[in-house]
Amino acid sequence: MKLNQLTATPGSTKERKRIGRGYGSGTGKTAGKGHKGQKARAGRGQRPGFEGGQMPLQRRVPKRGFNNIFAKEIVSLNVGTLNQFEDGAVVDAAALVETGILRKSCDGVKILANGELKKKLTVKATAFSEAAKAKIEAAGGKAEVI
Repeated sequence: MKLNQLTATPGSTKERKRIGRGYGSGTGKTAGKGHKGQKARAGRGQRPGFEGGQMPLQRRVPKRGFNNIFAKEIVSLNVGTLNQFEDGAVVDAAALVETGILRKSCDGVKILANGELKKKLTVKATAFSEAAKAKIEAAGGKAEVI
């Protein structure tokens, strides 16, 4: 079979409706638009969500809260999860994504104090809680704010 021999399955295609082509076509005179009214006029149609002058749904529903478009997405991470790294490793956002602890690098990482740190690590993060900083330094590591 060649490309020039391909044909559509019988019944799968339909002739397009040629409107406004006389009485014999079945869609003559008003061209399937009925008589008068907004929908019969040229350039017809209302904007999406228009309800004929009734208060639209998106304005009837109560709104709450505030969405800050400038908010930074900071991921919090516990000290206990850093035990996955080897002794003496440098832990930063890229290393956390590489090991699979974080799915993606966000705007920042904050280290919290939950859990015990048993390894000597150099941790580079956006922020640390005081207790987390103390735990990292107690284990012999360094906490560096980026």
